[in-house]
Amino acid sequence: MIAHEFTGKVALVTGGTRGIGNATARILAEGGAQVAITSRKAEAAEAAAAELSGITGGTVIGLAAHAGEPDAAYDACARVRAEFGGLDILVNNVGTNPAYGPVVKQERSALEKTFAINALAPMNWVRVAVGHGLGARPGAAVVNVASIGAWTVEDGLGAYNASKAALLHVTKQLSRELAPNVRVNSVSPGVVRTKLAEALWREHEPMVAAATPLGRIGEPDDVADVICFLAGDGARWITGADLVVDGGQLIGTAGM
Repeated sequence: MIAHEFTGKVALVTGGTRGIGNATARILAEGGAQVAITSRKAEAAEAAAAELSGITGGTVIGLAAHAGEPDAAYDACARVRAEFGGLDILVNNVGTNPAYGPVVKQERSALEKTFAINALAPMNWVRVAVGHGLGARPGAAVVNVASIGAWTVEDGLGAYNASKAALLHVTKQLSRELAPNVRVNSVSPGVVRTKLAEALWREHEPMVAAATPLGRIGEPDDVADVICFLAGDGARWITGADLVVDGGQLIGTAGM
């Protein structure tokens, strides 16, 4: 486990009740940050926050916020500023994939939802966060969670991959616009043991692991550690970058 230092920082993690978002919130809190996590349901957010507070001994609050609803972003950022006095770190972790199969066979509503959550929502959360003081203090950072799908073309995941590719461009654009006050970077996870990626590993984990150069699928902490690196002072001269965290899956099948 990598040691991260976030004393005095305030962080907001969307989709922080499980998987990569939950692991990220835990590491931030362990490092001394005051953390807010979101979920669509208040009960889930509050329960996860209480569990994280108990595990870390830190301050974690849970907020009900649908990532795709503009008013929810405003309310969440306003609550964080009121509760903690500012905002230093935003992790856009929420993602969705309702459109599996050829792009031309998807319903328009599924395509719109995919891009609304995976590309438009992160832009809006950054916009709202800046309006609530992100960048007013030194060391502000945004980390967007993309996917290795953004870097490739594959059957069945065309809409999802295109939306994540859009997020990579959004990351670069925002990094230019918000410099030097806010660094904006992204991570592109491979197949990780999360609910969102369950269809990619649940039935055939040994096969996926064998095809991965580092010999296993990812765990949430593998990605969360990199997110926290990008959010921290160790990445103080990094902005507009995407770090692929995939055990070598983009490289291809493991050799002998």
